[in-house]
Amino acid sequence: MDERIVKLAHNLVNYSCKIQPGERVLIAAIGQSVQPLIKQLIREIYETGAFPFIDIQEPSITREIMMGCQPQQLDFLSEFEMLRMKGMDAFIGARGNENSNELADVPEEKQLLYGNKTSDVLYERVDNTKWVVLRYPTNAMAQASKMSFEQFESFYYKVCNLDYGKMHQAMTKLTDLMQKTDSVRITGDETDLVFSIKGINSVACAGDRNIPDGEVFTAPVKNTVNGKLKYNVPSVYNGFTFENIKFEFKDGKIINATSNDTARLNKILDMDEGARYIGEFAFGVNPHITKPINDILFDEKIMGSFHFTPGKAYDTAFNGNKSKIHWDLICIQTEEYGGGNIYFDNVLIRKNGLFVLDELKGLNPENLG
Repeated sequence: MDERIVKLAHNLVNYSCKIQPGERVLIAAIGQSVQPLIKQLIREIYETGAFPFIDIQEPSITREIMMGCQPQQLDFLSEFEMLRMKGMDAFIGARGNENSNELADVPEEKQLLYGNKTSDVLYERVDNTKWVVLRYPTNAMAQASKMSFEQFESFYYKVCNLDYGKMHQAMTKLTDLMQKTDSVRITGDETDLVFSIKGINSVACAGDRNIPDGEVFTAPVKNTVNGKLKYNVPSVYNGFTFENIKFEFKDGKIINATSNDTARLNKILDMDEGARYIGEFAFGVNPHITKPINDILFDEKIMGSFHFTPGKAYDTAFNGNKSKIHWDLICIQTEEYGGGNIYFDNVLIRKNGLFVLDELKGLNPENLG
């Protein structure tokens, strides 16, 4: 067994989920390539005295289900999966998709129906279990990253087996500052955005929810977001790659939204009332992730980035917004991507992707790498 896989599985079970004897752990495996990791996870879970359960999915099979799915079918699917999820203490999701666009030809109405009917299970897992999700290296991911598979695999284990304990210590200075902050302003290319985070909890994510990890998140006070924002990282949603997304906000609501497919974008934002409000604001700080690879679990952690998320707010940083969607859209503010500034209560805290306050410099790449 590859020692990198052994280390990763050990960290997922013992650090990320802190599995205890007698707990029930659902492992959700997507794709054939993840099998070596799944086998090692089972061994690690048994080592703790806990009980592993398996859900194996294949994206091409899921596509066939979605192509003909009906509401009454998905109602039962949601009921079945909800019952299973409520019986679990922990969840580990390992995803090894060979084609990120496998769902691209599923009709949009079927994708929205499937996502709407199954989203409650996702939020049951997020809100009520110990959980961690990760990708697994595939040739598709290597191609999207413009790397050879060997090069990408080395990159993958470097970012996934990072010293997350050290990262967490550095994050506490930022979470402490966020708890004291009222006004946030973000400026950059076609971006001038203001909102409040007063009274909203801030959360450090250092290997206990996502792998790779490296973000600190909160949420804006729901009705305080005003201004304009341009995202500069492409985002795949239901098999379609959105680019050049731009939002205009008034009193918290997205009142104007454009992209390379404006009609499709607005259809998503019109899914429910909460989809046009923001449920998360987060800093990306992983020192080894410096450019997009078209995979959200990596891209939202890009050093020098932030994401500003339409849809549901997490219970741990709840601003009252509820929605069927939670769509992490990303803007990188390093000089290579056009720069930009973030201010807390009119004080500059990050310039062109680097923290400038002394107490926050521990989150810059030279100190986390």
